[in-house]
Amino acid sequence: MGIAADIILIVVAGLFGGLLAHRLGQPVLVGYILAGIAVGPYTPGPTVGDRHEIELLAEIGVALLLFALGLEVSFKDLKPVRRVALIGGPIQIGLTILFGFGLAKGLLGWETVPAVWFGAIIALSSTMVVLKTLMAQGVMETLASRVMIGMLIIQDLAVAPLLIGLPKLSNPASALAELGVAAVQATLFLAAMFFLGARVMPRLLEMIVRWRSRELFLVAITAIGIGVGYGTHLFGLSFAFGAFVAGMVLSESEFSHQALSDVIPLRDVFGLLFFASAGMLLDPRILLEQPGLTLGVVAAVMAGKALIFGVLARVFGYGNAAPWIIGLGLAQVGEFAFVLARLGESSGALTHDAYSFALTVTLTSMVLSPLLSRLAVPIDRLVQRLRPRKSELKTFNLPARELAGHVIIAGYGRIGHTAAEVLSGIEEEFLIIEFDHEEAEHASRHGFRTVWGDATRFEVLEAAGFEHARLLLVAVSDARAATLIVEQARRVCPTTPIVARAGYREHLEKLRDVGAQVVVQPEFEAGLEMVRQVMRSCKAAPGEVERFSASMRERMYGALVLDAPDGEVSRMMADIHAASPELRVEWIDLAPDGPAAGKTLRELDMRARTGASVVALVSEGETDSHPGPETRIPTTGRVAVLGSRNQLEEARGLLHAAALEPTG
Repeated sequence: MGIAADIILIVVAGLFGGLLAHRLGQPVLVGYILAGIAVGPYTPGPTVGDRHEIELLAEIGVALLLFALGLEVSFKDLKPVRRVALIGGPIQIGLTILFGFGLAKGLLGWETVPAVWFGAIIALSSTMVVLKTLMAQGVMETLASRVMIGMLIIQDLAVAPLLIGLPKLSNPASALAELGVAAVQATLFLAAMFFLGARVMPRLLEMIVRWRSRELFLVAITAIGIGVGYGTHLFGLSFAFGAFVAGMVLSESEFSHQALSDVIPLRDVFGLLFFASAGMLLDPRILLEQPGLTLGVVAAVMAGKALIFGVLARVFGYGNAAPWIIGLGLAQVGEFAFVLARLGESSGALTHDAYSFALTVTLTSMVLSPLLSRLAVPIDRLVQRLRPRKSELKTFNLPARELAGHVIIAGYGRIGHTAAEVLSGIEEEFLIIEFDHEEAEHASRHGFRTVWGDATRFEVLEAAGFEHARLLLVAVSDARAATLIVEQARRVCPTTPIVARAGYREHLEKLRDVGAQVVVQPEFEAGLEMVRQVMRSCKAAPGEVERFSASMRERMYGALVLDAPDGEVSRMMADIHAASPELRVEWIDLAPDGPAAGKTLRELDMRARTGASVVALVSEGETDSHPGPETRIPTTGRVAVLGSRNQLEEARGLLHAAALEPTG
């Protein structure tokens, strides 16, 4: 069967390798590489017959990999971190190449040219591993994650000049001249691509979309990706670089999301061929014969890269845990090391043993990377204990008088921005804490009171007046940061109510354990609201909709709902409003030593005087959801009152307090 038999063997081996990697919590590409080793010439068992043909198909895998990456990349992603990415990125690549050169020359005893290749191979980090790790931890939208993605984009852009320049190391003068020519060619190519991307490609795709042919759309997307790549190859540039630029150009169009979803299956299948073909060239005896040296070099590479990334992050103004997160998150060697290493071997710059050693270091660093990235926050905490640091902060639009009775929003992302707009609309006093300086300035330009700083730091919470705040809303998307903010807030003031955003189910319980009274999972709430709208459109009774919502929330939040001080009362409120929309239940703050304090409900006689009824009392964390006539009004706490709008206004006057949170 020839090449067909080889492809079948690789795909089947890749399936088992991917299953094993997934089971071990590793990226599936690690399994694909292991599958390539298993069917390669250096291990017993079934062996691929024609590696060269597989390598040619693997080139399409590289192109589709970069094309899909380009579709996922938007120049808007670089805007918040453009300074550290555009300036710090090239500096990092240069420093890491020098570090790798010294390591290979001094520790491994390699010659000059192979040592430079080794430095270039370890300079790039793994986009696949980093993105998978960030998504698994639910921290894609954090500032540190954006910095990491910006640096990865610059590294991906650096692949093209590395592919052109490294093979010319034996003749540096020729390499510089060729790089100059390549730079001019790349500029002309980019200008042409952006013209075609803005004028021709969208119109072509729009025409195909109107034909409603899913097959033609897929073929068109694939043709654009690898066709443009082939065009750059004829133009004298890298095939993979052209595919990447084509993806970036299309990413700005309205068709980018559908194009990405369609091309991903093709990318994954051809990517399997690429990583398996790289694995076929790896000789496992390198690790078996020199385990100490190999692991020592892996440790040195990851430590050196972490230090370079961390110091650069600090130099460019990112403080607190960010340098640790960025440094340890990008410490691994990336998948394009396989591209460079294979080019090095085919050009004769790397011996087979040097190639296998470089790939062994790359693969081992990929496996260790997810474990290493989890150490960032614990290490930062340890450093803080050993050497406490002051937090940098800057304030915008803060009044001269001391803040009191306001809401604090920690995080000015999508949820924080929405909360600020709502609070502004109801003329509620609030303040924003945001660590991203550009986001803080954006909030300031909207006229919002803002503190720029890390909400996990005491000084920042103090500047925001947390001790005198009515409520803290933790709206950050980073699960670890949200937990740290709640923990610190509880140390500053144990009594201020905290509402926190949870990233996932286990995070709900963690936030409640560290002191958040109310925890909300946005994706669940959005899904539940969509189901509620479906039920309403299907003419379900209002009471049935509300009971379904209450049961789903109880199932999602579990003990968090049942144990909440007003959990039972909240469900009762929903039932009352569903049955009689004109009735409302309102929580009313009790004024300390107010006229109602100490009186029984019989003595207060609220129903006769206002028409409203007391349905629940909360004091010192205890809830009485069935108060009787002899129940006394506490000196501090809250009262839930049932009535119409006018009746509730009279009840507030009777209690001499202001409404805390209307419901229903």
